[in-house]
Order: sequence, then C-alpha cells, then structure tokens
Amino acid sequence: MSKPLDGIRIIDWTIWQQGPYSTAMLADYGAEVIKIEEAGSGDPGRGITAVGGTGVGAARNFYFESNNRHKKSVALNLKHPEAHQIVCRLVQHADVFVQNFRKGVAGRLGLDYETLRRHNPRLIYANATGYGPVGPDADQPSFDALGQARSGFLYAANYPVSEPINIGGGVADQMGGIMLAFGIVMALLARERFGVGQEVDASHLGSMMALQGLFVSSSGITGKALGRSGRETTYNPLFNHYKCADDKWICLGMLQSDRYWKDFCRAMGLEAMVEDPRFADMAARGRNCRECIRMLDAAFLARPRDHWLKVLREGGDFIFTVVNTISDLENDPQVIANQYMVDYEHPSQGSMKLMGLPVKLSATPGQPRGHAPEHGEHTETVLTELLGYGWDDIDRLRTAGVI
Repeated sequence: MSKPLDGIRIIDWTIWQQGPYSTAMLADYGAEVIKIEEAGSGDPGRGITAVGGTGVGAARNFYFESNNRHKKSVALNLKHPEAHQIVCRLVQHADVFVQNFRKGVAGRLGLDYETLRRHNPRLIYANATGYGPVGPDADQPSFDALGQARSGFLYAANYPVSEPINIGGGVADQMGGIMLAFGIVMALLARERFGVGQEVDASHLGSMMALQGLFVSSSGITGKALGRSGRETTYNPLFNHYKCADDKWICLGMLQSDRYWKDFCRAMGLEAMVEDPRFADMAARGRNCRECIRMLDAAFLARPRDHWLKVLREGGDFIFTVVNTISDLENDPQVIANQYMVDYEHPSQGSMKLMGLPVKLSATPGQPRGHAPEHGEHTETVLTELLGYGWDDIDRLRTAGVI
C-alpha cells in the first residue's frame, strides 16, 4: 500500500533528537531518509545510553533507535572537499535537506541553503534551531532543557511551588521535531502548487510557545498569565485527579460541573454534598475547593480504582479516565486497539515495542516498524546505486579518508 511521502528523498544531517525525530516521523510516512554522519564518531546519540542519565545499558539504545528508524546511514568526513562534493550530488537527487547544527556551522562547511540551492533550486532546506533564525541569540546552541526554560514551559507544570519544574523525556526536542516535520510537509505542498523551493525553520523556543498556546495567549491578550495551582486548590473539583485505595489514580474531566454535580455525588454515595451550600454551584465549589477536594479525596481513597470506574460508568454520563504510568501504556486497550504502540522484531536486538503512529491515514497509512542503521551501513550502497560511483572510486575514497 502506498504511503503519503513515497518518492520523497530527504538528506538528514542532524544529531541528537530534535532534527532526527523530525525526519524519523517523515520516514514513518514513506520518505526515504539518508542520514549523513561524521565518518569517525557518527551521531552522538548513538552513545547516549552508555553514559549517565538514562538508567539503562547500551545494549538497547532506545534513544537512537526511536529517533532514527527506517533511515540509511552514510558516513562522510565533511571536512574533506570530496565529501562536500558527495553531499552536493546527493542534494541534486533530493527533495529536502535537514540540519540542526549551531548557526554558522553549515555555512563554514558549504552546506548552507544559499550554497545547496544552487545545486537544486527546488530544494526544501529545513533548520531545527534553538531560538529561531534571527535575533540576538539566533547563533546560540540549545538542548531540550534550554528550550523548556526559554519558552516559559518550566513554569507551566501544575505544582504548588514557585520554582521551575523540568519535564523529562525530551519534550522540547519532540515538539520541535513535530513542528519541523509540519513545516517540511507544508513546504513540499507549496513546491507542488507553486514550484518553489524554500527554507524552513522550527525552533525549540517557538515550538514550546506554541505548545502552551492558551498560556501565551492569556498573557498577550489580557496581560495576565494563567496561574499555577496544585490539585488541592483546583477551582473545579470535577476537573481534577484523585487517588484510590490501591494507589491508582482516576482523572475527572467535567468542565461544565453544574451539569454533572448532583448525579456525580449520588453515584459516589455523597448525597450530603448535594445539599451542602458550600458546594451549591461551580462558583461556590471554587470558593470552597480545598474542602470539597478533601471530601472527594476521602471518598476515592475508600475503594480501589476498578470499583470507581464501574460506579462512574454505570452512574451517569460522566467524563473520566484512568491515570496511566508510562509502563501502563503498552497494556492499555485503547493504545493496543489504535496501534499507538506496536510489536516489532528487531533484526539484531529481538522483540521490542515501538511507538506507533499518532496520525492515522485511511488510504495511505504510514509504517512505524523499522530499525535504525548501523554507523555508515549504507555508505557504499548510496554512493554506487544512487550516485554512480564505481568500486574503484569507493576504494579511493576510503583510502583518502573521505568515507
């Protein structure tokens, strides 16, 4: 079955997570991605699980696998002039070139947009940056934590303290990669419609501001930022999460709480709260939220979560769900039914589960099952089959330290 990006070729000169995740997403939907890696060391993401901080060994490098599935790896010494020529020849056969190095690096190596567009005027040239293409800090390096910090995201977490809170998992890199993939697809559509190549930029800063759209809009439009609060002081107690007797959590999501309040209290066996004037309507419950939440806490803590799930399913048209841990996801029936995680047999590492596709297309679906390449695994194949180099050329390039 055809995939939406079949026939699109991407030259991926990126490292770590923001850029690689973007091109991995595009590869999921059919793009051919040729990853350019430094001949000696390769993408530093290849070694991230061997150093401190991940809590796992190097045998299964989930970081590199998830960010580089489906790709072909070509190892080049980009400081060698002939390696530069190889990249330029690849660009002639490509639709997209993606890079995420600090501003100025691409220019010094002759791999900037103005240089490469001369080899392919229809090229889409995409930059994954920290703080955007212009401005006083455009040339500054950035990693995930810095993207969270600069965008205000460290103050977004609901937590009853004033200090900034870092969110793990590379959320700024992930969001930056998603936005870059979105920009690349838009630029490909524009090229199809108008015949133009162009430059695309998606930054940590801009992407993480977009993720917080309501927070940023509130500040910009009203002059006031939305405040942080803990669950004990949530204005609407029916839009909150509660711990059950088995230490599992349930999340309520009833924004129009007056519509649900009486039926909810009766289903929970809390009829006295219906008649309590402190909780008569949403405004009253907001003023008395601490006491209301304390009483709901006590109720939920009396029985395990499965009991309350059954009560709420049978007691009315309530809006609620379970609170999953990351480890719970692979066994969640909704995750399984929608293939948001999929089983995969890795050619060297055996059985594993991979992230599935968050966006479903009925006629041209993507394919999340794929593995990351070995360092330089496809160098010879790409040079001989795509660029027409002979085996004598390969020997010469290897001897000269180009590949």
